[in-house]
Amino acid sequence: MTDPGWGVAPGLLERFRSAGLQIEWRPASGTSGRKKKNVRIAHLFQEEARVETQKTAGGTSLKVDSGPVGALVLLLEGDRRGPPRCLVSQNAGRDPAFPSGALVAVWGPLEDPPSDGPVRVPDLVDLARYALA
Repeated sequence: MTDPGWGVAPGLLERFRSAGLQIEWRPASGTSGRKKKNVRIAHLFQEEARVETQKTAGGTSLKVDSGPVGALVLLLEGDRRGPPRCLVSQNAGRDPAFPSGALVAVWGPLEDPPSDGPVRVPDLVDLARYALA
């Protein structure tokens, strides 16, 4: 969100950052078979989101549950790193770890990220607003 292309109003960006400071993190259970991935659960105001970070050759990908907390985590990572090279969605059922669907952002070289469609940043921002209490 440091890039004006994100189109997030400064006041809203500050609200997102403030909410991000309140996120409680814990390790996800049942992740032993997922190599090279950091898997955590983000908890905020009675909602949770699974968050998988994976390092790739020269880049990083972030996959989150496709709910409000996941959208907030993804936007905050974009605020920290700059806009991702790729921002896509995955439909429910595509990945057993994300039964309700996922949002995926990639920073760095693309390694053919699995996608069921592009995600528009305004839609991501609208979804993340629901995480604000």
